[in-house]
Amino acid sequence: MKIAVIGGGWAGIAAAVELTLRGASVTLFEAGRQLGGRARRADTADGSLDNGQHLLLGAYTDTQALMQRVGADPARLLRRLPLEVRDNRGFRLALPPWTPPLNLAWGLLTARGVPLGEKLRTALWMQGLKYRQFRLEQDSSVSHWLDAAGQTGVLRQRLWEPLCLAALNTPPAFASAQRFARVLRDSLGSPQSGATDLLLPRQTLSELLPDPACAWLQAQGARVLTRRRVRQLQQDGAGWRVEDEQFDQLILAVAPQHLAALLPGPGLPLPDYRYEPIATLYFHYPAGTALPFPLMALHSGHGQWLVDRGQGVIAASLSGHGPWEALEAAALAAALHGEICSLTGPRPLPQYQLIKEQRATFACTPDLPACPQTTPWPGLWIAGDHCWADYPATLEGAVRSGLTAARLSLAARHT
Repeated sequence: MKIAVIGGGWAGIAAAVELTLRGASVTLFEAGRQLGGRARRADTADGSLDNGQHLLLGAYTDTQALMQRVGADPARLLRRLPLEVRDNRGFRLALPPWTPPLNLAWGLLTARGVPLGEKLRTALWMQGLKYRQFRLEQDSSVSHWLDAAGQTGVLRQRLWEPLCLAALNTPPAFASAQRFARVLRDSLGSPQSGATDLLLPRQTLSELLPDPACAWLQAQGARVLTRRRVRQLQQDGAGWRVEDEQFDQLILAVAPQHLAALLPGPGLPLPDYRYEPIATLYFHYPAGTALPFPLMALHSGHGQWLVDRGQGVIAASLSGHGPWEALEAAALAAALHGEICSLTGPRPLPQYQLIKEQRATFACTPDLPACPQTTPWPGLWIAGDHCWADYPATLEGAVRSGLTAARLSLAARHT
């Protein structure tokens, strides 16, 4: 069976690998020069930087399995650390490598700078969430949810709100509480050992999956066509025509803003998406410059997280719309350099590079429906992080949607 996968992001890669494993003849079309979509190596002079920072967790089991499948060993490419949240104001919550829920209980009990009463109330709240299987009676903003739960103290400012912005890339005042609860379910609330671990890339995002997947697909006989933007799909009998080539089925794994233009007509209810940007400011300090911990939250200024990439490279991540968008790169760099120096000691402003993704993720707002993966057109399927209702826009959601689309297409062959 000949299947075309249109879009070479992590969802399209997952679909192409799964289809190839199951014996389909696969052609993967990608408009850009390389695979990876919004999680890839940036087009810089030396190709050593990413187009954004992506938070991976031990709970991302399908992503790790896909990496392993194409020869990208997660143990070698990802640095695994027990979850620890630190910030530039002295807050620290660290989970030991113990069996859940003892790790979370100890982490809350020993959290620095949090009153004992707040720790106990938060522990009871988390137990209540687990009892309800992290299902909310109705969706609301994360801010409203935390207000109603009495989560108004230190942990809200230093833990819940930073984690919300990191996971959903949407400010807590507008972010979906239900999707944030699902993120907590599969991380802090997971009964599986290691689910809460931080997985920090040792290499660029392209080396984690897109590059080895491209090589693996080609070695298995699949075609990977980069710089090939598909602009139109045509139904042709029982199949589909893409660029004058006939295919039995199609999987559309493009970003949601490109989806409507490729559909063969109306009939698929597409959510009304808004988008949130992500900017990353890379500072090239002398080798040996390091943060106290590889991932540090910021609670003053414009950035939200600092990521120590090693060899003196420190990335400042700016998530979602905010005042930072009004600043020129030089002013933004000066402000964030000051934040970094408060953690590393004073030093001259080094060379820096700003990389922006204006539509990095969809805004994960309350009651936002997922895009359907099935369509009214036989043999046409949809994949992408916007299709995975459980999660916000994450790598794991993209991978799971791609695997699902591939399995749906193969199952349709037998019906």
